[in-house]
Amino acid sequence: MVIRKFFGVILVIELIVNVFRVADGLSMQYYLISCPFAEQIVRNTVTRALQADPTLAAGLVRMNFHDCFIEGCDGSVLIDSTKQNTAEKDSPANLSLRGYEVIDKAKEELEKQCPGVVSCADILAMAARDAVFWAGGPVYDIPKGRKDGKRSKIEDTINLPAPFFNASQLINMFGQHGFSAQEMVALSGAHTLGVARCSSFKSRLSSLDPNLDSDFAKTLSKTCSAGDNAEQSFDATRNNFDNLYFNALQGKNGVLTSDQTLYASPQTNRIVNGYAFNQAKFFFDFQQAMLKMSLLDVKEGSKGEVRQNCHKIN
Repeated sequence: MVIRKFFGVILVIELIVNVFRVADGLSMQYYLISCPFAEQIVRNTVTRALQADPTLAAGLVRMNFHDCFIEGCDGSVLIDSTKQNTAEKDSPANLSLRGYEVIDKAKEELEKQCPGVVSCADILAMAARDAVFWAGGPVYDIPKGRKDGKRSKIEDTINLPAPFFNASQLINMFGQHGFSAQEMVALSGAHTLGVARCSSFKSRLSSLDPNLDSDFAKTLSKTCSAGDNAEQSFDATRNNFDNLYFNALQGKNGVLTSDQTLYASPQTNRIVNGYAFNQAKFFFDFQQAMLKMSLLDVKEGSKGEVRQNCHKIN
C-alpha cells in the first residue's frame, strides 16, 4: 500500500511537471522553487514604472520584439557596446528604445532575492507581458527559463523589419521566423501603443501617397515641422492597448508605410478588418503570437548564461 501511494505521488508530480513544461527546457513555473517571487518582483517593478510614466509600456513591448527578432529572445538588445564591439542597441533601429532602467531595477531586486538565478532575457519577456496587461491588453503567460545570449552585434539588426516595408516584405521577414501573415498582423497591433518619430515616416509626405488620408497627411506634416525627432501617436490612445490602431488603418491614418500597407494589401486587408471589428479576436491572436515569439531561438545550457549585469556578458 505504501509503495502504491509512493508511486501515485510520483505520477502526480510527473503530470504537474509535464503540464508546465513547454519546450527547450522552459516551463511556465520555471522559478517556482529557485525564485518563487520572481514574477511578482518583475510585475511590481513594471507597475511602479508605468504608474510614473505610462509611455514606457510601449517601450518595453518594442524592446522585447527587437530582442526576440535578433538572435532570439536572449536579452542581447540589453548589452552595451564596448571598444571592441558595437552592440545591437546602438543600431539606428534601436536608438529610440526605452525602458532599460525598468529591466535594470527588476534585475537589481531579483539579485537581492535570488542571486544568479533569473536571466535578463526572462525579465524582459515578463516585463513586456506585464506592460501589455497594465495598458489594458490581454492576460497571457509565457514560459520561463531562457538564458541570456553571449552575442550582440549591430550588423544583426538588419533582420529587423523596416518602417518602409510593404506587406509582402513583412510577410516574408516574419515568415522566416515561422509566423503566418495573420500572426504578423496581430504582432503589428502592438503599435496600438506608442509613437513613431518623423524620421521614420516623412518620406511618405514628399510625394502623393494614395494610401494616406489627405487630412492625416497634414497632421503628419505639422508633426514633422518640429524636426525629425518629433513624435506622432500610432492611434488616438497611445497608452491604451486596444484595437484602435486597426480602425486607424481603415481610415488611411496609418503612420508608417509598414502600418498602412496592412490595410492596403489584399494579402492582409481582411485580417485588419477582422481585428478592427472584433477586439477580442485581436487580443486572442496577439497573446498566441506573443507566446510563439517568446520561444524564438531559445538559448539553453552552454549556449547561454544568466548575466550578473544585464548590460554586459559575464
